[in-house]
Amino acid sequence: MRFLKLFVVALFFLSLNSCGNKTQNLGGSKNPLINGAGATFPFPIYSKWFYEYHKINPDAKINYQSIGSGGGVRQITEGTVDFGASDMPLSDKEIDKANKNNNNSIMNIPTVIGSVVITYNLPGIDKNINLTQKAIVDIYLGKIKKWNDEEIVKNNPGIDFPDKDILVCYRTDGSGTTYVFTDFLGKASQEWKDGPGVAKDVRFPIGQGAKGNEGVTGIVKQIEYSVGYVEYVYAVQNKLNYANVQNPLNEFITPSLESLTLAADFSVDKMPDDLRQSITNANGAGAYPISSYTYLLIYQEQRNPRKGKILKEFLKWSMNEGQVYAKNLGYAPLPESVVAKNILKIDSITLSTN
Repeated sequence: MRFLKLFVVALFFLSLNSCGNKTQNLGGSKNPLINGAGATFPFPIYSKWFYEYHKINPDAKINYQSIGSGGGVRQITEGTVDFGASDMPLSDKEIDKANKNNNNSIMNIPTVIGSVVITYNLPGIDKNINLTQKAIVDIYLGKIKKWNDEEIVKNNPGIDFPDKDILVCYRTDGSGTTYVFTDFLGKASQEWKDGPGVAKDVRFPIGQGAKGNEGVTGIVKQIEYSVGYVEYVYAVQNKLNYANVQNPLNEFITPSLESLTLAADFSVDKMPDDLRQSITNANGAGAYPISSYTYLLIYQEQRNPRKGKILKEFLKWSMNEGQVYAKNLGYAPLPESVVAKNILKIDSITLSTN
Protein backbone atom coordinates (compact mmCIF):
# COMPACT_ATOMS: atom_id res chain seq x y z
CA MET A 1 0.00 0.00 0.00
CA ARG A 2 1.62 3.19 -1.14
CA PHE A 3 0.22 6.45 0.15
CA LEU A 4 3.83 7.47 0.62
CA LYS A 5 6.31 6.84 -2.16
CA LEU A 6 9.46 6.10 -0.23
CA PHE A 7 10.46 6.87 3.30
CA VAL A 8 13.38 5.70 5.34
CA VAL A 9 13.09 5.73 9.08
CA ALA A 10 16.62 6.03 10.46
CA LEU A 11 16.89 6.78 14.11
CA PHE A 12 20.64 7.05 13.63
CA PHE A 13 22.44 8.11 10.47
CA LEU A 14 24.40 4.93 9.92
CA SER A 15 25.50 3.49 6.59
CA LEU A 16 24.21 0.06 5.57
CA ASN A 17 27.45 -1.66 4.61
CA SER A 18 26.01 -5.03 3.64
CA CYS A 19 22.42 -4.47 2.61
CA GLY A 20 22.50 -7.40 0.21
CA ASN A 21 23.81 -9.96 2.72
CA LYS A 22 21.79 -12.42 4.74
CA THR A 23 21.29 -10.10 7.68
CA GLN A 24 20.39 -12.81 10.17
CA ASN A 25 23.85 -14.35 9.83
CA LEU A 26 25.79 -11.18 10.49
CA GLY A 27 27.36 -10.23 13.76
CA GLY A 28 27.99 -6.54 14.24
CA SER A 29 28.66 -3.84 16.76
CA LYS A 30 27.60 -3.79 20.39
CA ASN A 31 24.27 -2.19 19.45
CA PRO A 32 23.57 -3.46 15.91
CA LEU A 33 21.22 -1.71 13.51
CA ILE A 34 18.03 -3.67 12.85
CA ASN A 35 16.88 -3.34 9.24
CA GLY A 36 13.33 -3.76 7.97
CA ALA A 37 11.37 -2.99 4.81
CA GLY A 38 7.84 -3.21 3.47
CA ALA A 39 4.38 -1.69 3.52
CA THR A 40 3.89 2.07 3.32
CA PHE A 41 0.46 2.00 4.97
CA PRO A 42 1.81 1.40 8.53
CA PHE A 43 4.80 3.74 8.10
CA PRO A 44 3.45 6.47 10.44
CA ILE A 45 2.70 4.07 13.29
CA TYR A 46 5.93 2.11 12.84
CA SER A 47 8.07 5.25 12.79
CA LYS A 48 6.30 6.47 15.93
CA TRP A 49 6.86 3.12 17.61
CA PHE A 50 10.56 3.02 16.74
CA TYR A 51 11.02 6.55 18.04
CA GLU A 52 9.15 5.98 21.29
CA TYR A 53 10.75 2.62 21.95
CA HIS A 54 14.24 4.03 21.45
CA LYS A 55 13.53 6.45 24.30
CA ILE A 56 12.85 3.44 26.52
CA ASN A 57 15.67 1.30 25.15
CA PRO A 58 18.52 3.38 23.64
CA ASP A 59 20.08 0.18 22.28
CA ALA A 60 17.13 -0.22 19.89
CA LYS A 61 18.26 1.25 16.58
CA ILE A 62 15.74 0.34 13.89
CA ASN A 63 15.89 1.33 10.24
CA TYR A 64 12.68 0.87 8.19
CA GLN A 65 12.33 1.40 4.43
CA SER A 66 8.69 1.80 3.38
CA ILE A 67 8.99 0.38 -0.12
CA GLY A 68 5.60 -1.36 -0.31
CA SER A 69 4.24 -4.74 0.72
CA GLY A 70 5.63 -6.52 -2.33
CA GLY A 71 9.13 -5.25 -1.65
CA GLY A 72 8.90 -6.19 2.00
CA VAL A 73 7.80 -9.74 1.16
CA ARG A 74 10.58 -10.08 -1.40
CA GLN A 75 13.32 -8.87 0.95
CA ILE A 76 12.26 -10.97 3.93
CA THR A 77 11.97 -14.12 1.80
CA GLU A 78 15.40 -13.42 0.32
CA GLY A 79 16.81 -12.87 3.79
CA THR A 80 18.22 -9.39 3.13
CA VAL A 81 16.40 -7.68 6.04
CA ASP A 82 15.81 -8.51 9.70
CA PHE A 83 12.05 -8.09 9.38
CA GLY A 84 9.49 -7.37 6.69
CA ALA A 85 6.11 -5.66 6.66
CA SER A 86 3.08 -6.41 4.53
CA ASP A 87 -0.61 -5.57 4.38
CA MET A 88 -1.39 -9.21 3.69
CA PRO A 89 0.11 -12.27 5.37
CA LEU A 90 2.60 -14.40 3.50
CA SER A 91 1.13 -17.12 1.31
CA ASP A 92 2.10 -20.77 1.74
CA LYS A 93 4.28 -20.45 -1.36
CA GLU A 94 6.08 -17.40 0.01
CA ILE A 95 6.64 -19.09 3.38
CA ASP A 96 8.05 -22.18 1.64
CA LYS A 97 10.36 -20.00 -0.42
CA ALA A 98 11.63 -18.21 2.68
CA ASN A 99 12.21 -21.50 4.47
CA LYS A 100 14.14 -22.85 1.49
CA ASN A 101 16.24 -19.69 1.08
CA ASN A 102 17.10 -19.24 4.74
CA ASN A 103 16.41 -22.56 6.45
CA ASN A 104 14.33 -20.51 8.85
CA SER A 105 10.58 -20.09 9.21
CA ILE A 106 8.78 -16.74 9.20
CA MET A 107 5.94 -15.67 11.47
CA ASN A 108 3.14 -13.25 10.54
CA ILE A 109 2.42 -10.83 13.41
CA PRO A 110 -0.66 -8.56 12.97
CA THR A 111 0.13 -5.12 14.38
CA VAL A 112 -2.81 -2.73 13.81
CA ILE A 113 -6.01 -2.65 11.74
CA GLY A 114 -6.67 -0.60 8.63
CA SER A 115 -9.21 -0.58 5.82
CA VAL A 116 -9.94 0.28 2.22
CA VAL A 117 -12.67 2.80 1.45
CA ILE A 118 -14.67 3.53 -1.69
CA THR A 119 -14.15 7.19 -2.50
CA TYR A 120 -15.97 9.21 -5.16
CA ASN A 121 -16.44 12.63 -6.77
CA LEU A 122 -20.12 13.51 -7.03
CA PRO A 123 -20.69 17.26 -7.45
CA GLY A 124 -23.42 18.47 -5.10
CA ILE A 125 -23.39 15.30 -3.00
CA ASP A 126 -21.20 15.98 0.00
CA LYS A 127 -22.14 13.06 2.21
CA ASN A 128 -21.52 9.36 2.68
CA ILE A 129 -23.57 7.41 0.18
CA ASN A 130 -24.67 3.80 0.74
CA LEU A 131 -23.25 1.15 -1.58
CA THR A 132 -24.27 -2.49 -1.58
CA GLN A 133 -21.69 -5.18 -2.20
CA LYS A 134 -23.44 -5.92 -5.48
CA ALA A 135 -23.15 -2.29 -6.53
CA ILE A 136 -19.41 -2.18 -5.83
CA VAL A 137 -18.76 -5.45 -7.64
CA ASP A 138 -20.88 -4.44 -10.64
CA ILE A 139 -19.23 -1.02 -10.87
CA TYR A 140 -15.82 -2.69 -11.08
CA LEU A 141 -17.09 -5.35 -13.50
CA GLY A 142 -18.47 -2.61 -15.74
CA LYS A 143 -22.07 -3.75 -15.33
CA ILE A 144 -23.17 -0.57 -13.54
CA LYS A 145 -22.21 2.26 -15.84
CA LYS A 146 -24.14 5.28 -14.52
CA TRP A 147 -24.53 6.91 -11.13
CA ASN A 148 -28.33 6.83 -11.33
CA ASP A 149 -28.41 3.03 -11.68
CA GLU A 150 -31.25 1.52 -9.67
CA GLU A 151 -28.88 -0.55 -7.51
CA ILE A 152 -27.34 2.70 -6.24
CA VAL A 153 -30.46 4.87 -6.14
CA LYS A 154 -32.69 2.46 -4.20
CA ASN A 155 -30.41 2.49 -1.15
CA ASN A 156 -29.98 6.26 -1.01
CA PRO A 157 -33.41 7.88 -0.55
CA GLY A 158 -33.41 11.65 -0.88
CA ILE A 159 -30.24 11.80 -2.99
CA ASP A 160 -30.62 12.93 -6.59
CA PHE A 161 -27.98 10.94 -8.47
CA PRO A 162 -26.94 12.34 -11.86
CA ASP A 163 -27.40 10.55 -15.16
CA LYS A 164 -23.62 10.50 -15.65
CA ASP A 165 -21.14 7.79 -16.58
CA ILE A 166 -19.03 6.40 -13.75
CA LEU A 167 -15.28 6.68 -14.27
CA VAL A 168 -13.75 3.70 -12.47
CA CYS A 169 -10.22 4.07 -11.12
CA TYR A 170 -7.92 1.30 -9.90
CA ARG A 171 -4.30 0.70 -8.88
CA THR A 172 -1.83 -0.29 -11.57
CA ASP A 173 0.97 -1.19 -9.16
CA GLY A 174 0.89 -4.37 -7.10
CA SER A 175 -0.30 -3.35 -3.65
CA GLY A 176 -1.75 -4.49 -0.37
CA THR A 177 -4.62 -2.07 -0.97
CA THR A 178 -5.62 -3.96 -4.10
CA TYR A 179 -5.25 -7.29 -2.34
CA VAL A 180 -7.61 -6.25 0.47
CA PHE A 181 -10.12 -4.72 -1.97
CA THR A 182 -10.17 -7.74 -4.28
CA ASP A 183 -10.36 -10.08 -1.29
CA PHE A 184 -13.59 -8.30 -0.37
CA LEU A 185 -14.85 -8.42 -3.97
CA GLY A 186 -14.05 -12.14 -4.19
CA LYS A 187 -16.11 -12.86 -1.07
CA ALA A 188 -18.97 -10.71 -2.35
CA SER A 189 -19.07 -12.24 -5.83
CA GLN A 190 -18.21 -15.64 -7.25
CA GLU A 191 -18.02 -14.01 -10.67
CA TRP A 192 -15.26 -11.71 -9.40
CA LYS A 193 -13.44 -14.55 -7.66
CA ASP A 194 -13.49 -16.70 -10.80
CA GLY A 195 -12.72 -13.73 -13.07
CA PRO A 196 -10.29 -10.95 -12.14
CA GLY A 197 -9.54 -12.78 -8.90
CA VAL A 198 -7.88 -11.90 -5.60
CA ALA A 199 -4.30 -10.65 -5.68
CA LYS A 200 -1.95 -7.71 -5.13
CA ASP A 201 -2.11 -7.03 -8.87
CA VAL A 202 -5.14 -7.98 -10.97
CA ARG A 203 -6.36 -7.09 -14.44
CA PHE A 204 -9.41 -4.88 -13.90
CA PRO A 205 -11.97 -5.24 -16.71
CA ILE A 206 -12.80 -1.54 -16.85
CA GLY A 207 -11.54 1.85 -15.84
CA GLN A 208 -8.47 4.04 -15.62
CA GLY A 209 -5.36 2.93 -13.79
CA ALA A 210 -3.13 5.00 -11.54
CA LYS A 211 -0.08 4.30 -9.44
CA GLY A 212 -0.37 4.37 -5.69
CA ASN A 213 -3.00 5.81 -3.41
CA GLU A 214 -1.76 9.21 -4.57
CA GLY A 215 -2.60 8.43 -8.17
CA VAL A 216 -6.08 7.11 -7.45
CA THR A 217 -6.82 10.04 -5.17
CA GLY A 218 -5.58 12.48 -7.82
CA ILE A 219 -8.01 11.11 -10.39
CA VAL A 220 -10.95 11.12 -7.98
CA LYS A 221 -10.21 14.68 -6.87
CA GLN A 222 -9.77 16.02 -10.37
CA ILE A 223 -12.39 14.17 -12.40
CA GLU A 224 -16.08 14.51 -11.66
CA TYR A 225 -18.21 11.36 -11.38
CA SER A 226 -15.18 9.15 -10.71
CA VAL A 227 -14.84 6.39 -8.11
CA GLY A 228 -11.80 4.65 -6.64
CA TYR A 229 -10.53 2.61 -3.70
CA VAL A 230 -7.91 3.97 -1.30
CA GLU A 231 -6.68 3.57 2.27
CA TYR A 232 -8.98 4.83 5.02
CA VAL A 233 -6.18 6.88 6.62
CA TYR A 234 -5.33 8.39 3.25
CA ALA A 235 -8.96 9.33 2.54
CA VAL A 236 -9.35 11.01 5.92
CA GLN A 237 -6.13 12.98 5.56
CA ASN A 238 -7.18 14.21 2.12
CA LYS A 239 -10.79 14.97 3.12
CA LEU A 240 -12.27 12.65 0.49
CA ASN A 241 -15.89 11.51 0.55
CA TYR A 242 -16.26 7.77 1.04
CA ALA A 243 -19.14 5.31 1.06
CA ASN A 244 -20.96 3.39 3.75
CA VAL A 245 -20.52 -0.22 2.64
CA GLN A 246 -23.05 -3.01 3.12
CA ASN A 247 -21.87 -5.81 5.40
CA PRO A 248 -23.17 -9.43 5.50
CA LEU A 249 -25.94 -8.39 7.91
CA ASN A 250 -27.21 -5.85 5.35
CA GLU A 251 -26.06 -2.91 7.46
CA PHE A 252 -24.45 0.06 5.75
CA ILE A 253 -21.31 0.66 7.79
CA THR A 254 -19.25 3.83 7.87
CA PRO A 255 -15.52 3.07 8.05
CA SER A 256 -14.23 4.17 11.45
CA LEU A 257 -11.73 3.02 14.02
CA GLU A 258 -14.56 1.37 15.95
CA SER A 259 -16.05 -0.49 12.97
CA LEU A 260 -12.57 -1.73 11.97
CA THR A 261 -11.94 -3.11 15.44
CA LEU A 262 -15.32 -4.87 15.39
CA ALA A 263 -14.29 -6.67 12.20
CA ALA A 264 -11.36 -8.15 14.09
CA ASP A 265 -13.44 -8.89 17.18
CA PHE A 266 -15.95 -10.96 15.23
CA SER A 267 -13.20 -12.90 13.44
CA VAL A 268 -10.75 -13.68 16.24
CA ASP A 269 -12.40 -16.95 17.30
CA LYS A 270 -11.57 -18.32 13.86
CA MET A 271 -8.01 -16.98 13.78
CA PRO A 272 -5.62 -19.85 12.98
CA ASP A 273 -2.55 -20.57 15.07
CA ASP A 274 -0.27 -18.97 12.48
CA LEU A 275 -2.28 -15.69 12.78
CA ARG A 276 -2.82 -15.39 9.02
CA GLN A 277 -6.40 -14.22 8.70
CA SER A 278 -8.59 -12.24 6.35
CA ILE A 279 -11.16 -10.13 8.20
CA THR A 280 -12.94 -8.75 5.14
CA ASN A 281 -16.72 -9.26 5.21
CA ALA A 282 -16.70 -10.17 8.91
CA ASN A 283 -20.12 -11.46 9.94
CA GLY A 284 -20.93 -9.17 12.86
CA ALA A 285 -23.08 -6.16 13.64
CA GLY A 286 -21.30 -2.88 13.06
CA ALA A 287 -18.23 -4.41 11.41
CA TYR A 288 -16.85 -2.58 8.37
CA PRO A 289 -16.50 -5.18 5.60
CA ILE A 290 -13.27 -3.99 3.93
CA SER A 291 -11.06 -4.14 7.01
CA SER A 292 -7.63 -5.75 7.26
CA TYR A 293 -4.69 -6.36 9.55
CA THR A 294 -1.25 -5.19 8.56
CA TYR A 295 1.61 -7.53 9.45
CA LEU A 296 5.22 -7.63 10.58
CA LEU A 297 7.08 -10.61 9.14
CA ILE A 298 9.56 -12.01 11.65
CA TYR A 299 12.08 -14.87 11.62
CA GLN A 300 11.20 -17.65 14.05
CA GLU A 301 14.86 -18.21 14.88
CA GLN A 302 16.82 -15.04 15.48
CA ARG A 303 20.39 -15.93 14.48
CA ASN A 304 21.88 -12.66 15.65
CA PRO A 305 20.97 -12.87 19.36
CA ARG A 306 21.60 -9.17 20.03
CA LYS A 307 19.23 -8.10 17.27
CA GLY A 308 16.79 -10.84 18.16
CA LYS A 309 16.58 -9.85 21.81
CA ILE A 310 15.88 -6.21 20.93
CA LEU A 311 13.33 -7.16 18.26
CA LYS A 312 11.51 -9.57 20.56
CA GLU A 313 11.30 -7.00 23.35
CA PHE A 314 10.13 -4.34 20.90
CA LEU A 315 7.37 -6.58 19.57
CA LYS A 316 6.05 -7.18 23.09
CA TRP A 317 6.11 -3.44 23.76
CA SER A 318 4.23 -2.73 20.51
CA MET A 319 1.47 -5.11 21.55
CA ASN A 320 0.95 -3.31 24.86
CA GLU A 321 2.18 0.25 25.38
CA GLY A 322 2.58 0.77 21.62
CA GLN A 323 -1.10 0.23 20.86
CA VAL A 324 -2.04 3.52 22.57
CA TYR A 325 -0.47 5.46 19.69
CA ALA A 326 -2.69 3.86 17.03
CA LYS A 327 -5.87 5.94 17.24
CA ASN A 328 -4.17 9.34 17.07
CA LEU A 329 -2.46 8.24 13.86
CA GLY A 330 -5.66 6.92 12.25
CA TYR A 331 -5.29 3.20 12.94
CA ALA A 332 -7.49 0.87 14.95
CA PRO A 333 -5.70 -0.88 17.82
CA LEU A 334 -5.85 -4.63 18.08
CA PRO A 335 -8.49 -6.30 20.23
CA GLU A 336 -7.10 -7.73 23.47
CA SER A 337 -7.80 -11.26 22.25
CA VAL A 338 -5.56 -10.76 19.21
CA VAL A 339 -2.86 -9.16 21.37
CA ALA A 340 -2.91 -12.26 23.58
CA LYS A 341 -2.43 -14.52 20.55
CA ASN A 342 0.42 -12.32 19.33
CA ILE A 343 2.21 -12.48 22.68
CA LEU A 344 2.16 -16.27 22.59
CA LYS A 345 3.66 -16.20 19.11
CA ILE A 346 6.31 -13.63 20.08
CA ASP A 347 7.28 -15.74 23.10
CA SER A 348 8.05 -18.59 20.70
CA ILE A 349 10.82 -16.61 18.98
CA THR A 350 14.15 -18.24 19.75
CA LEU A 351 17.59 -16.63 20.01
CA SER A 352 20.41 -18.61 18.43
CA THR A 353 23.42 -19.39 20.61
CA ASN A 354 25.69 -20.02 17.63
